[in-house]
Amino acid sequence: RCAYILYYIGLFLLGFFYHSLTGFSVCVSVSDLQASQSFEHYSISDKAMDYRILQMDEDQDRMYVGCKDHVLSVDINNITHGTLKVSWPASTSKIEECQMAGKDPTHGCGNFIRVVQPYNRTHLFMCGSGAYSPVCVYVNRGRRPEEQVFHIDSRTESGKGRCSFNPQVNTVSVMLNQELFSGMYIDFMGTDAAIFRSLTRRNAVRTDQHNSKWLSEPIFIDAHLIPDGTDPNDAKLYFFFRERLTDNNGNTKNIHTMVARVCPSDIGGQRSLVNKWTTFLKARMVCSVLEEDGTETHFDELENVFLLETDQPKSLLVFGVFTSTSSVFKGSAVCVYNMADILTVFNGPFAHRDGPNFQWVAFQGRIPYPRPGTCPGGAFTPDIQTTKEFPDDVVTFVRNHPVMFNPIYPVGRRPLVVRTNADYKYTSVAVDQVMASDGNYQVLFLGTDRGTIQKVIVLPTNHSLHEDLILEELEVFKNQAPVTNLRISPKKQQLYVSSEFGVSQVSLHRCHAYGSACADCCLARDPYCAWDGLSCSRFYPTSKRRSRRQDIMHGNPLTQCRGFNLKAYRNAVEMTQYGVKNNTTFLECMPKSPQASIRWLIQRDNDRRKEVNIVSYVLRCV
Repeated sequence: RCAYILYYIGLFLLGFFYHSLTGFSVCVSVSDLQASQSFEHYSISDKAMDYRILQMDEDQDRMYVGCKDHVLSVDINNITHGTLKVSWPASTSKIEECQMAGKDPTHGCGNFIRVVQPYNRTHLFMCGSGAYSPVCVYVNRGRRPEEQVFHIDSRTESGKGRCSFNPQVNTVSVMLNQELFSGMYIDFMGTDAAIFRSLTRRNAVRTDQHNSKWLSEPIFIDAHLIPDGTDPNDAKLYFFFRERLTDNNGNTKNIHTMVARVCPSDIGGQRSLVNKWTTFLKARMVCSVLEEDGTETHFDELENVFLLETDQPKSLLVFGVFTSTSSVFKGSAVCVYNMADILTVFNGPFAHRDGPNFQWVAFQGRIPYPRPGTCPGGAFTPDIQTTKEFPDDVVTFVRNHPVMFNPIYPVGRRPLVVRTNADYKYTSVAVDQVMASDGNYQVLFLGTDRGTIQKVIVLPTNHSLHEDLILEELEVFKNQAPVTNLRISPKKQQLYVSSEFGVSQVSLHRCHAYGSACADCCLARDPYCAWDGLSCSRFYPTSKRRSRRQDIMHGNPLTQCRGFNLKAYRNAVEMTQYGVKNNTTFLECMPKSPQASIRWLIQRDNDRRKEVNIVSYVLRCV
């Protein structure tokens, strides 16, 4: 509570806050975070080392970090304690060849680690760019973290088809049953993009080569295995990416965000699509704002993806960070998609056009059986054991019709969060489901390109609309380096953030920062925190203490803090300042709660207090 009293000649002003304000945000500096003991930072050098890959292993309390020439094993309880390191630089000869080829010595001619996947209980499988000559190794991490084991345990092998040559080109990967599935560029020139299965006793499988219907200059963002029903054979690998597609005239290339899926058991076709995916399908993901005139403003460039699991697989939520970088419009948005809606699109009509200059339409012909994209041995095809048993017309249909006709729209057909004309853009997202006294809330942690994390909560309003509140903004890197990746641990209540210059760890909640008054705590509207009668502290839904005060939906201290407000008023700090007639004085009030607005009252001699509308908190004494 802010209650500074300023005495002037014949008048004084009382300033305090009383109402929530969604647009107000305070950025907490790195030094303040360190002082609060809710922040840690780790780096192996002051130089940019491109810490991009964060692989969590909560069972072992470890996180594996891939950067330039190194892989780290850090303790997720405190990333500065007990860190293990493997040094794995590119060979001198490969660095020289890379530089002779004209590649960037600093950002290209090193071994940038881009694949870190658990191979079995004791080993990781890792791949790096190898100075434009991808390489892979196995790393022994031991059976238990107490063993403090972390070292390379194999000879180097080729990383082609597993990791991109260019470290500035994203590589995404998933390890399933000791088989590696990667989305990357398979050649030195960076022209042959592929979704590739390698590290397998079976035959390697990839997307149809140089077929723009399948992949068109993609930038891979993420990949996940997602169940489809109760039969594990129906589970599919989903690859999220954006790509450049030509318009109907074959001229302009527009960027679209896509999601593609394949069956992990796919071994290719018998006569057609040999060693190629026979279950590959893709659909467009739309994130747009509908204007009053009916036009749509699109955020087409997917930057990051986060999957929020629920009790039901079909209720899985997919959060995506999108940006728009057109010459007339710049901004960021967060859209959320229901997995059930994604499945509906993949079970819907296929896209078709008669030629490159024709419009896309829904395919009206006969769809072969089994339906293209169905996994062998699943609930719908129990008698088909492998994709080589698919009829020829199924394989031919997939080759020519890999795109779904309907796009995938977000929940409510609108973004959860939109930022336009801001001096930053969002780069990444992590989400936590938090139970508060008045319901469940999704708390979004949004990384920005200026090295901060915005903690945002989305509240429902009338007519299915949403209101987002920035609970706080945290500066997690001193040099404002863009956030490259986020990992969240609800188990540890910690967030892990990476940039070019290191990895930071911050607590999901800092309840003590909201002040020492009930109103401060209530106005914060942070579902992690509640007033316990003495302080603003962590809220636990199982707590039986009746004095817990929390109101996330409305943030109304008048109803929540009865009995506590008088104490807050008694503890208000008074500050006297003397002014001169016709002088200008700056009135400063810094409330603890970032959702608070400020109200000033003026009182002359023998008069009642009256509210004053002070623009920019400046009053001229007269």
